[in-house]
Amino acid sequence: MRILHTSDWHIGRSFHGHSTLDALRGVLAELTVQVRERGVDVVVIAGDVFDSATPAAACYTLLTDVLRELSATGAQIVLTSGNHDNAARLGFMAPLLRDGVHVITDAASVGTPVTLADEHGPVHFYGIPYLEPILARAVWQGSDPRTQEQAIAHAMGLIGADRVERGGRSIVVSHCFAAGVEPSAGVEREIRQGSLDVVPLASFDGPDYVALGHIHGRSRLAEHIRYSGAPLHYSFSEADKPRGSWLVDLDADGLSRVEWLELSVPRPLVTLRGTLDELLTLAEHDAHVDAWVCAVLTDATPQAEPMRRLQQRFPFCATIQPDPQGRAEDDGLSYRARVQKAVSDVELIDTFLSHVREGDGPTEGETALIREIVDTRTVAEVSA
Repeated sequence: MRILHTSDWHIGRSFHGHSTLDALRGVLAELTVQVRERGVDVVVIAGDVFDSATPAAACYTLLTDVLRELSATGAQIVLTSGNHDNAARLGFMAPLLRDGVHVITDAASVGTPVTLADEHGPVHFYGIPYLEPILARAVWQGSDPRTQEQAIAHAMGLIGADRVERGGRSIVVSHCFAAGVEPSAGVEREIRQGSLDVVPLASFDGPDYVALGHIHGRSRLAEHIRYSGAPLHYSFSEADKPRGSWLVDLDADGLSRVEWLELSVPRPLVTLRGTLDELLTLAEHDAHVDAWVCAVLTDATPQAEPMRRLQQRFPFCATIQPDPQGRAEDDGLSYRARVQKAVSDVELIDTFLSHVREGDGPTEGETALIREIVDTRTVAEVSA
């Protein structure tokens, strides 16, 4: 059996105020081609299908279109909910979807697999939707999970008991924070409380393969335990992480082979660092004019209209991060003391500009203009 493991589509997520729906549609169309060309039997989506618990109508349209196109390849689909999804809303869709699309959102279903078969016999797919401990306690009478770790341990206990009874090969699909992986800064919504909700890898012993979701970068925690990451970059902190999915092959004895399938990046992400003038003029930045740009400005003082000017060169400049360098050292004097030391109007204006510019006084051109204006004003006063 051939399985494609993907996760964290985050349909509806914006990127610095820009919609990602069109880009995601294109990437998922590419993934669908891979499913068809590689003869994939089952597509596993390990949670965070949507980015919001209340997706817009266009998000539902995209999901149904993609699921229809995936189904048309002949592949079965096993989909679980993540911490961004509204499990009840996603689960409500299940009866409305075509045969071959299996949506697992209810903790009560944990331990009851979706069973599919190949020439070697059955393969049991056990979905573990994102488990909110307080909700899991209400479903699992007699259990008392207080953390993600405890909830996953209980779920895997149910799965383990069912595996023993059924026999055969098995796949677990879970959305959680597993030990041994680091999140992308500012991307994954936190589902940890210190180290209490980090799920030990030993919790996932037994199945032939564990398809994880939640972390946006691909990660191999063990040969049979992996994160696929998200199909799109949703943050500049992810820029160096490849996008794609895992192609998983099972033979008669279980896991036989895992291959990474790369997805293209619709628009690359780059972080450029320098003064505003450097970013606007240096030829070395010409290669990035069509990329999403995070501009780290090192000017000692704020510059006029930096975003407008940057977008003239980089139309997809998405964000600016100030990191001022080379500021003048503080002389310890208050602004009042500096004003009192000024012996001319020109020095007074110089003091004011240095104050509001955090130590950066007027340029030579500005000084010449200030002198001209002050001299003109002086002549006018004398002539009055």
